[in-house]
Amino acid sequence: MDTSLSPFKIFSGTKSRYMAEEICKELGVELGSMKIEHFADGEFEVSFEESVRGCEVYIVQSTFPNCDNLMELLLMIDAAKRASAKSVIAVMPYFGWARQDRKDKPRVSIAAKLVSDLLVTAGATRVITMDLHADQIQGFFNIPVDHLYASSVFIPYIQSLKLPDMVIATPDVGGAKRANNYAKYLDVPLVLCHKQRAKANVVAKMTVIGDVKDKNVILVDDMVDTAGTITKAADLMMENGAKSVRALASHAIMSDPATQRVKDSALTEMIFTNSIPYTKDCSKCTIISVARLFADTIRRVHCNQSISSQYLIK
Repeated sequence: MDTSLSPFKIFSGTKSRYMAEEICKELGVELGSMKIEHFADGEFEVSFEESVRGCEVYIVQSTFPNCDNLMELLLMIDAAKRASAKSVIAVMPYFGWARQDRKDKPRVSIAAKLVSDLLVTAGATRVITMDLHADQIQGFFNIPVDHLYASSVFIPYIQSLKLPDMVIATPDVGGAKRANNYAKYLDVPLVLCHKQRAKANVVAKMTVIGDVKDKNVILVDDMVDTAGTITKAADLMMENGAKSVRALASHAIMSDPATQRVKDSALTEMIFTNSIPYTKDCSKCTIISVARLFADTIRRVHCNQSISSQYLIK
């Protein structure tokens, strides 16, 4: 690296320490020392245990529920700013609260915009994240946002399977653009599922648009929460004559009873990145690390290099 640049240091919140350690290993640096002290009522304070004055500070923290993860990140950003860091970059493999990105009915919040405002107000000067629930969330920020794509690790894995008669599918029409990009890159057909929801996390009806008979299907989504949609889509594909169904999703939210649903479903394999820690026992789940992707992005940001060359597809 260019030694004329300001020094950089990497720190981590509690629940994303595993990711920060992998990133530091890829970069060949030590994870920064910080302390998070909890009070009896659940309040906590964060403090850096080493100087960050004049440094580029990278704080690794995914903001999946509960709210402590987001609050930790905000407090760490604030602490770094007040400790005279040159810049504070929030590295968020999973950007939580992103499903509320617009007013889809009266009198509701737009949580993704609120979170973006909180990050900037706390003192973040840049955000590095991956596979936002909606691309337009980048526009909620008035600071640079590096939006990475898990396709850079998923595509090589799919290619390594060497599946004949492969088709790419999406479990809902909302993910059609993402799935179409995979299909175009791999030069295979695209199949859509149309779903109707009874309410949040509950699918009332689903139909397949396209031919999956005697095909090996790859379902593509950005996240799996309760796994109701993805497993219903997989079962429907098999009912329509598919040879096998695999699914890949960037973020393994996997709220109960998701793991059991995946086990009981027609899915051959469920593939995630490690943007969120997934520790439950499921033989069908494969976890692919994105630490190298984030480490390389941090290196390029630090050295003022372009990161677009990393993208296989968007």
